[in-house]
Amino acid sequence: MLKDTHPSEIEAILAHYPPDQKRSAAMPLLYLAQQEYGYLTPATLEEVASLVGVSATQIGSLVGFYSLYHDEAGGKVRMQVCVDLPCALRGGETLADTVCAQLGIRLGETTADGAVTVEGVMCLAGCDKAPVFQSQDSAGIHYHENQTIESAKAWLDQVRRGASDG
Repeated sequence: MLKDTHPSEIEAILAHYPPDQKRSAAMPLLYLAQQEYGYLTPATLEEVASLVGVSATQIGSLVGFYSLYHDEAGGKVRMQVCVDLPCALRGGETLADTVCAQLGIRLGETTADGAVTVEGVMCLAGCDKAPVFQSQDSAGIHYHENQTIESAKAWLDQVRRGASDG
């Protein structure tokens, strides 16, 4: 349990908020849990809900809304391509389809070697720099704006080389 493995981190997160506003700590606690477990299980949602004094359903709604959180295991790197209308009009869907074809997977799937998961997400707030994707890995979240199929493939090749190295 998170309470057993990260008590000081939990305490530090909760200390940022008044006791009657503990629910405000839900997002940083979810991020801590995801860093620990790789993704958020129903049991983890229950634990975070208990820590902040709300229902697991309320915590689950955060996980469902924000692309930062994952309720299923994925690759070492998650490539999240914005396929919302503005990005789609500027090639986001084509970018996602092309990347998936190159990897031999469909949107939402993970490569057989567990290196990359490609997901379609809504709005990464980069409409003026579309197509755009964000990548998530053990080092954090990284934004990739003004992408072309060639630049996305080059990034992907670099990621795949890194995955095979370690």
